[in-house]
Order: sequence, then C-alpha cells, then structure tokens
Amino acid sequence: MSFDRPILDAPTPTRPSRLRTLGLVALGLIAGVGGTLLLRPGAKGEHRHGTAQAAAPGPHMYQCPMHPQIIEDHAGDCPICGMKLVPMNGGEGESAGPAVEDHAAVTIDPERQQLIGLTTARVLEGKVGGELRTTAILAVDETRVRKVNLKVDGFVDRLFVDFVGKPVAKGQPLFSLYSPEFVSAQEEYLLAVRTRKGLAAGALAQSGDDLVASARRRLALWDVPEEAFDRLERTGVAQRDIILRSPVSGVVTAKNVVQGARLTPADIPFELTDLSHVWALADVYEAELARVKVGQPGTLTLASMPGKTFRGRVVFVDPILDPKTRTAKLRLEVPNPKGELKPGTYGEAVIQGPAHRGLLVPMDAVLDAGTQKVAFVALGKGRFEPRAITTGLRVGDQVEILSGLRSGDEVITRANFLVDSESRLGAALAQMSRR
Repeated sequence: MSFDRPILDAPTPTRPSRLRTLGLVALGLIAGVGGTLLLRPGAKGEHRHGTAQAAAPGPHMYQCPMHPQIIEDHAGDCPICGMKLVPMNGGEGESAGPAVEDHAAVTIDPERQQLIGLTTARVLEGKVGGELRTTAILAVDETRVRKVNLKVDGFVDRLFVDFVGKPVAKGQPLFSLYSPEFVSAQEEYLLAVRTRKGLAAGALAQSGDDLVASARRRLALWDVPEEAFDRLERTGVAQRDIILRSPVSGVVTAKNVVQGARLTPADIPFELTDLSHVWALADVYEAELARVKVGQPGTLTLASMPGKTFRGRVVFVDPILDPKTRTAKLRLEVPNPKGELKPGTYGEAVIQGPAHRGLLVPMDAVLDAGTQKVAFVALGKGRFEPRAITTGLRVGDQVEILSGLRSGDEVITRANFLVDSESRLGAALAQMSRR
C-alpha cells in the first residue's frame, strides 16, 4: 500500500518561543548563584546579621578593628582590609576595665606600632607627695632691710662708706655730720651740767638734775651714743661733728649721699641690708598648694654651687593666686652665715612633706578626654583598651593614679593621640552600624 501524501515533520519552534525558553534558564541560574552567595560565610547578608548582634556579641564573636561592622563567629581575616579579626566581649584578651565613652578598643600590629613610634610604660608603685620640686630665685629678706635717717639738719663733713655693695658691721661709722643745732644742744647740756654742780649744795639740787636730764634727753633723741655724753662731761668741750653709725651688719644696697651734701630729716642717705638670712621665692601651682604649709622644711640647690645644699623652712605662702600663671609665691627662709647666697641667683627648691605609697605613671600616658581622663592599656597581641582613670598628685614628670589602673599594667606613653583618634573612629563606626 502506498501513500502518495508525504509525511509531515514536527513543527519548528517559532522565534518568540525560543526567547522565552532562554529567559527561564537565565532566571534559574541567577537564583542559584544568589542562593549560593547568601550561604557563603562572610557574605553581605551575614555581615548585616553580625552588625545587628554588635550590641550584644556572643561569647565567641570576632570583629575587625578597622571595620567594626564586620563581625564573625569564627577567627579569620577581614574581607575588606585583610586584617585579622579580634575577639569581642568575652573573647581572648578582654580586660574588665571601666568603660570609656566614645572610645573603643583597637588592635595595632607590631609594624604599625614601630611606624608611629608607640611606646609603653608599666604602672608602678612609688612614693607620692613626699617632695615638691620647683624653681626658685633668691631675694633679700625684707624684714632685714634698714634705712639710715637723720633727725637734725646738717652737712656731710666726711664720708666713710662711699659705694653700694660695701659690707659694713654693726656700729661702723658711715659719715660725720656738721650740724649747728647739734653743737648748740651740746652747749646746753654742758651748761646744765655746770648748773647742777652749782646747785648741788642748796635746796635747788633737784632742779639742777632735772635740767641735765632734759638736755640729755634731747641729745639722746638724736641718736647720740652714751660715750659721747661721757666725753662731753670729761672734756667740757662741745663736739663739732656727729658721727652716724650702722645700725646692723650687712651690705650697702642704696647710697644717696656724697661728701659735702646738705641733709635734712626727710633724706635717706643709706639703705643697709642684712644678708645673714635670705629668701628663696618659688612658684607653686594651684594643684600643689594643698601640699605646702608654713613651717615645712626645705632645701635649696644652686647651679653656681654644684654639690652644695642649703637648708631652710617655709615661712610664708602667698594667699593670693596669680591669675596669669595660676601659681602662688612660696617663701623659703635660708640661713646665709657666710654670705654665699646672693640675691638674684636661680636655683631649685625642694619642699619636704609627708609621703604615702601610690600608683604612678608618666604624665604622657594620661589623655584628657573632656569629661574624663583616659589611658590606653596594652592587653597583649597588639590590642589596646581605653580606661577611664582618676589622677591625684603630680610627682615630677609622673602622676598618681587613684582609680582605673592596676600595678603592673602597661600603658601607652607615646603616640597615644594617634591611638585615641583611631579608638574614637572605631567607636563612631560601631555606633553607626548599630542604627
């Protein structure tokens, strides 16, 4: 049996049907790849999940120190920067220290530490408050300054001390003064002495004594010494000049007289200063004033006399603070029997006070963060944690730690400003990732 009619082939697909088929295959591939990426560790979705847990990380969570939004549940490397992930709260190397606002722990590898010059120092126990060191300048003891004055007009007849700085002894002649009033007063005294002798045998003997006493008192008020009265009574001749003598031992610090000058009671011919004791004036900062009290012992050393120490005591603390320097003047009285200490010389004063044991760190380890003070503690493996601390007394270039650190802790002393900036940045990024 034959068929004249040809057998027909299967229908050939049209162009639109082929495009529809290719589209379905592509969508299937995209869905498969997307599902695979979502299941891979470290994928974007998992990072977002880790970020949500940043507020309450688990016991084995790890975080990138440079990208706090990267949080994993296993150790590894950051997919962004390649740094090693570090343990979070409850992980290895964590320290139970007081929290610091707007700061986060940072990790710095040894190479970066060397690059930025990071150095650390240990928190050690030491003596606190025993000594207060400050610079000092020697000054004249103002209570030992004397001015030579006159109580009668006259003319300088002879000058025995003729330049500033000359040392004088108590009772040494300074100058002789010719005064007509002084000569007249001596004549009156001699007349009173002779009158007393004439009235000694009569009823007016008491009047003669009163007359001599009155004339003598007048001369005594002019600082005439006792030996001058004896000489007057012995010789019966009035002395032409009155000799002015030094009231103290010291040096001449001012001279306002020349030979032949006329002087009145208003003039000050000489100023004399007793340098057997001098003052060491030192500046004490406001924070250290509580450590200084009148009567405390102290020592003074001078660069001009190395190896020598002079002892003294605090005799005065200025009750008014200098508003510009925020310091108060301290006065240390130092004996100067040999005249070695010269006013105007600079030195170092050490005030001795009661001491106690405490924790000390270098001043460079303390950062003022505004409302609190911060120190960065090394936890090991390049990890540094910010600690809120409370400071006490300053001891030279060190400061006492009252709270926040323990003995033996290592704190950053150099490059801590860079570490502080990175810590603040990390805390800010972590805060943004929690929103």
